[in-house]
Amino acid sequence: MMESQNRRRAPAWTEREVRNLITVWGDETVLAELRSKRRNANTYAKVSKGMQDRGYNRDAQQCRVKIKELRQAYQKTRDANSRSGSESQTCRFYDELHAILGGAASTDPPMWYDSVCGSSEPQRSMMIMMLKIVPRHSKEAEKP
Repeated sequence: MMESQNRRRAPAWTEREVRNLITVWGDETVLAELRSKRRNANTYAKVSKGMQDRGYNRDAQQCRVKIKELRQAYQKTRDANSRSGSESQTCRFYDELHAILGGAASTDPPMWYDSVCGSSEPQRSMMIMMLKIVPRHSKEAEKP
């Protein structure tokens, strides 16, 4: 009981702080790391460092939780809007989140298993899948 009284909650995120978090999160290298890795502790540490560079004091865990909350709010809104006949909904920072998450079929990083090579590395497996789908260029296709 005493422990919970001594532990203080982090201050609430301000609108400006969340916008800065979205900017740091939206960096292409950060997004690429979050999509390609399952263990993202180092990536969230980079996000935290980016926030510190902008004058905010948020640790990696706080950034991870806030990003998760933002992702869930976006997904919930997007799912509600995809239902036919439903009234259009929005969430706070929807446009900014859509710029980051809108192109993805899912907001969770894809993970495929490559049964040929025994790899679960997303980028490598995706490339292998694409090579199997995309038809190879052939002389036959060029004939009129």
